[in-house]
Amino acid sequence: MQGVADPDLRKLRVLRELSERGTVSAAAQALHLTPQAVSQQISALGRELGVPLTEPSGRRLRLTGAARIVLRHADAVFTQVDRMRAELAAHGSGDLGEVAVAGFSTTLSALILPAVARLRETRPLLRTTVAEVDPPESFSLLHRGETDVVVSADTAPPPGRPADEEDGRFDARFHRIALCEDPFDIALPEGHRLLDSPRLALGDLAGETWIFATTGMCHDIGVAACTAAGFTPRASHAIGDWDATLAAVRLGLGVALVPRTARPAPRPEVTVRAFSEGAPSRTVFAAVREGSQTSPEIAAVLDALRTVAGAAVAG
Repeated sequence: MQGVADPDLRKLRVLRELSERGTVSAAAQALHLTPQAVSQQISALGRELGVPLTEPSGRRLRLTGAARIVLRHADAVFTQVDRMRAELAAHGSGDLGEVAVAGFSTTLSALILPAVARLRETRPLLRTTVAEVDPPESFSLLHRGETDVVVSADTAPPPGRPADEEDGRFDARFHRIALCEDPFDIALPEGHRLLDSPRLALGDLAGETWIFATTGMCHDIGVAACTAAGFTPRASHAIGDWDATLAAVRLGLGVALVPRTARPAPRPEVTVRAFSEGAPSRTVFAAVREGSQTSPEIAAVLDALRTVAGAAVAG
């Protein structure tokens, strides 16, 4: 029986991109290739492996069962390659190199940028680039090797609803490192009845008008926390900017939960208080490709993130 040739990693990456993007043209655009080059690479890989990898489906190509087998093993191959690179890099000090970090806006201002500033002092030859990217796209970039570290946040899903795997939290391809618990504080307007209360719990605010984030995790955490505290919040406004949220609180339009890492600029006539008990929170974490976490330059970035995380939620 004729042996199967060793697959070319570049061609495997092209096949994986076609699987993720769905069309040859989309894969070509992502890889900065022509559609013809993508088709040629996949056809060549099929000839090397001795199996057809695509078949016609109307005007498109779809992956064959053999291609699915190849892709399943390709992920393991890429993980091993990352491990090999990490072990080779471990011979160095970690002071040289380049690490790309992605995160959503709050994590940039509270964690990522302070960590980069710290690294400029402690490891001036380590180049760190930063991009503002929301999940799940940030995890797609991590999977494709277009970023090295993703900083994100999560919380337990509401009862009866499965965890969302699209954001990378439970993906075996990624290694997760907890950075901190990010509690939510309450923003109150001047003269509020609870400003000087010695103890403050979420249930004390059951009769208030609420300002929530427009959508996403902060909105869901707020609504779920109020429900768990025994009341249905009466929402008046949905605002996606923390400074605008505090402006609305100052004008007496409602109260708002604010994650401590957000730390919007202080405003007169607004007080942000911590809860005495039962504060809602989210877990802030970093994720890297499985196998790359021991790379010295990536480990240096993770150490810097851990160092600044505690200060970001103190108080």
